[in-house]
Amino acid sequence: MLDQIIDARAASLGNGFHVRRILPYRLRRMLGPFIFMDHGGPVSFSADQVPSMDVLPHPHIGLSTVSYLFDGQVTHRDSLGVQQIIRPGEVNWMTAGRGIAHSERFEDPATLAGGSLEMIQTWVALPEAAEESAPTFENYQPQELPIFTDKGVWLRLIAGNAFGLQNDVKTHSPLFYVHVVLQPGTRFGLPQGYPERGAYVAKGSVEVNGQVYGVGQLLVFTPGIDPILVAREATTLMLLGGEPLGERFIWWNFVSSRKERIEQAKADWQAGRIALPPNDDKEFVPLPEDHSRPAGSSPPPQAFS
Repeated sequence: MLDQIIDARAASLGNGFHVRRILPYRLRRMLGPFIFMDHGGPVSFSADQVPSMDVLPHPHIGLSTVSYLFDGQVTHRDSLGVQQIIRPGEVNWMTAGRGIAHSERFEDPATLAGGSLEMIQTWVALPEAAEESAPTFENYQPQELPIFTDKGVWLRLIAGNAFGLQNDVKTHSPLFYVHVVLQPGTRFGLPQGYPERGAYVAKGSVEVNGQVYGVGQLLVFTPGIDPILVAREATTLMLLGGEPLGERFIWWNFVSSRKERIEQAKADWQAGRIALPPNDDKEFVPLPEDHSRPAGSSPPPQAFS
């Protein structure tokens, strides 16, 4: 019933900002097209901490970044000239394609006053035909993301198709991504029709086949099996998965089906061929040292990007 249980590992974004890193994992690189997943927070900052937590402009290729907040607010700026504040319940979906740079900054006055931040960031690898597409950015408001409620269940479809719901979030391959809140004792199943499916426990705990799993665990389920998850307490889950895309290489913030494309992206960033955001171009994250390790193994990805 369970193929794998992935325990989130602590990861640092620098300046004392720590996250739970779920994907990639050494024994599981991807789940459907999802190749990266971070859970940041909940965390509160003092006014003097917030500027140092900013994620400076940095590049991506070959993927879509998906930002979803439980609490707080973040300002996105990218090389397309987009400036977008994301708030809880919204989706920021940025497709890097052949190359984009962006920043994420904590400019919310409430955050500066000591408010909290909690967000999930995932990266969705692109199919080969879309890897060199033109970069795009879309913000989707809560009213564009369908909600379903039933006794003990609240859920929002973030992207894809699941439980008979669909929305206009543009995806490039078959997938599902769902935010679910369960009340204690509620029994719940997974979307059907996908070969790879998982449930990440963001809050609370669930019982599956007599075993209890808690915060920071990603449960990866056996294809063809339809498990029942029972909430042991008030629980928040992120359900995700879809059709696999085949092998992908990941190095820093670059994802590609070809190792040589990763090398080209490194050279492009070093040479300034990936433009900085025009309204945030005074600083940026330099290319990390390679240390001659193969693409797909180092260095760790830049989170919240």
